[in-house]
Amino acid sequence: MSAQIWVLGGTGRSGRAIAAQLAQRGLPAVLVGRDAKRLHAAAEQSAAETLVAPSLAAAASEIRRQRPGVVINTVGPFTATAPAVVDACRDVRCHYIDLANDVAALSAVFDMHDAATRAGHTLVTGAGFGVTATESVVVKLCEGRPAPLRVRVDMVPSLAMEEGTVGEALIGTLLGGLEGRRITEGRLTRAQMFGDAVRLTLPDGSQVTTASMPLGELLAAQRASGARHVLSASSEAPSSFVIRAMMPAVSMLMRSEWLRSFTVRRLARVRVKARKRPRDHSWGHATIIWPDGETREGWLRLGDAQEYTGAVPAEIARRLLAGEGSPGAYTPAALFGPALAESCGGEYLLA
Repeated sequence: MSAQIWVLGGTGRSGRAIAAQLAQRGLPAVLVGRDAKRLHAAAEQSAAETLVAPSLAAAASEIRRQRPGVVINTVGPFTATAPAVVDACRDVRCHYIDLANDVAALSAVFDMHDAATRAGHTLVTGAGFGVTATESVVVKLCEGRPAPLRVRVDMVPSLAMEEGTVGEALIGTLLGGLEGRRITEGRLTRAQMFGDAVRLTLPDGSQVTTASMPLGELLAAQRASGARHVLSASSEAPSSFVIRAMMPAVSMLMRSEWLRSFTVRRLARVRVKARKRPRDHSWGHATIIWPDGETREGWLRLGDAQEYTGAVPAEIARRLLAGEGSPGAYTPAALFGPALAESCGGEYLLA
């Protein structure tokens, strides 16, 4: 197996963050993208190599031809990009990592588990802040214990924003979560979007409000715990009555594949202004209730959520190249346990 690690979407913010983390670990990175000028500018920051691929199909073709050891996919929407990239990786037994964070994208990768097991390569989905931070707390709290009855996970990111376009990965994730979802009696069911608002007091004494969003951590928490009832929430979810009242109509409109694709393309071009981090730390949080009524709560404290999203896939890639993975499809903590979060700079605070 080649020791090369390819980062698809290497000119984006996540791609650059991953390249920087790979460089810190002394790992050879190849940034893959469509714009040669932007690729070279990004590569100068991390001494990475570059590969110009004008399309996703061209990138998949190069994977089959050059056979890298690991491919990290940062290009969204992942429901569209993951299948093609995973197929190419399977053909050459290359390991695959992505930053997906919506239910549909994670489900699509999980559906490839058997094929990946037969091919002898590893797929890791959800290797970003939200899934990794919350799932890791769940795994930590459930170590050596029977399956709980209920789990609620909350992600509270803090990250600096740089000026630029929003990007299709983020917009695809947000639109993918417009229909409310939760796990009820072990099954994915519909639920009120942006409901179940809770005012959380963070370990540093500050407060945030989180509300339900059916992002990737919903599936990750259920698979990690075996709980029959799971809810995922985020501090990024609007919790006002007006927004909640609008969601059914918006969700109906987004069921049109054409309208969804059009909206993703248009919103991805929206430019955002630079902003500083809103708080010193980002947090992953979980509350777990067992059938006998016992309740435990835990937090994972870390710094900038974007930097963490660079560290997690870089560390996973290092471990996969070292032969520490297992064939099949996983989320980060399900494969490597709760210590992975700590090796990327997180710290557990358990009640």
